[in-house]
Amino acid sequence: MKIYNTLTRKKEDFKPINKNEALIYVCGPTVYNYIHVGNARPMIVFDTLRRYLLYIGYNVKFVSNFTDIDDKIINIAKDKGVDFTDITKKYIDAYLEDSNALNLFESHTIHPRATEYVNEMIDFVKILEEKEIAYNVNGNVYFDISKAKDYGKLSKKNIDDLRAGARIDVSDEKRNPLDFALWKKRKEETEPAWESPWGLGRPGWHLECSVMAKHLLGNTIDIHAGGEDLQFPHHENEIAQSECCNDKIFANYWMHNGMITVDNEKMSKSKGNFFTIKDIQKEFSLEVVRLWILSTHYRNPLNFSREVMEQTKNGLDRMYNGKEHIERLLGICEEKENTDISKLLELREAFLDCMDDDLNTSDAISKLFELIRYSNTFDENTDLNLVRGAFKLISDFSSVLGLLYNEKDEVLDEEIEKLIEERQLARKNKDFKRADEIRDLLKEKNIELKDTKEGVIWKKV
Repeated sequence: MKIYNTLTRKKEDFKPINKNEALIYVCGPTVYNYIHVGNARPMIVFDTLRRYLLYIGYNVKFVSNFTDIDDKIINIAKDKGVDFTDITKKYIDAYLEDSNALNLFESHTIHPRATEYVNEMIDFVKILEEKEIAYNVNGNVYFDISKAKDYGKLSKKNIDDLRAGARIDVSDEKRNPLDFALWKKRKEETEPAWESPWGLGRPGWHLECSVMAKHLLGNTIDIHAGGEDLQFPHHENEIAQSECCNDKIFANYWMHNGMITVDNEKMSKSKGNFFTIKDIQKEFSLEVVRLWILSTHYRNPLNFSREVMEQTKNGLDRMYNGKEHIERLLGICEEKENTDISKLLELREAFLDCMDDDLNTSDAISKLFELIRYSNTFDENTDLNLVRGAFKLISDFSSVLGLLYNEKDEVLDEEIEKLIEERQLARKNKDFKRADEIRDLLKEKNIELKDTKEGVIWKKV
């Protein structure tokens, strides 16, 4: 498999540190609000990466953190007059609810919380201080970027460019405006704080990912991933502090997904085009969101609009119709000899080639549609072995992509079956008017009937 490494700006063969094991860290949400559609993209993209690596034989250790201490969290808790943990619990629970609806592989995900690793963060900062890479000013501890080798190597900017163009907190305490906080002293008594060698305070945002990755995955990990907006300063700072502390390469591969626009404009609350996942769920299944996100290569920009979502929904319906068609044939067809399965083998290889090419889910989805179009040509005379092979392949492709995970609406199925039985009885009694009425009614429900030697079968169209 080849992965585009942001650090080198080229595709590279994926060669993990440990054979047949992949160590992956993905930056997770700051839990002060419901996740929005922009948050969903890295969640879905890198969940799919994990699914594919599992499919091709890797053991995957997958970590995605919750930032559960932050200025925004503290301010919201203060405004509402509640403990900050009330805020974080509410939005972590909401995240897990959304992640389930998006079919994220939570059973294979480790979700550390920043507040669970404060002692380890303090130890990490102490090492940097002992190396004279961190410095304490009145209880605030800063990282001295002049001590970091190759600072800026991920974002490919030199120090002067970063000074001129970066949005950073400027403080008179800092030796350099690019120095960043490792530990922040408590501002007021009501603020959450932990004891430390520098007084009461809390860790800086950049620190938590380095420390949790170190303790859960090791000093060097295979893949660190997140949105492209995290390249600078967050990921740049993670590299600097981790490599200075551990004296080892932090991550061998860096993967970043592109940003999402809404109706071709940057998403923002001020423009009124800011959509949470829960907003979208009022109109569309979150499986539609997953298919929409994977239908564009993860490094490319992605535009959200209702028109695109409707088109995606129609595509997902075609997938389900194809799957249901094959499922029905499994109970009808018979085994034959000398069946040509070369088309199935060809499609499987093509799918693998797409996924091996820097997780090209867009082209992989086109192979799933091609497979469904091919299997839609099958009928009750098709060899059962070919039907089984197509069903297995549809199941494999959809599992890797995290699609086709919602069960059929059994109530609807029962209703349709009863209408079909009534139509058959009407035809038997030569009540062709009623039979035609039922056929028209089913057509309105997008149900197509087909008479076979085994009886009437139906599918959604």
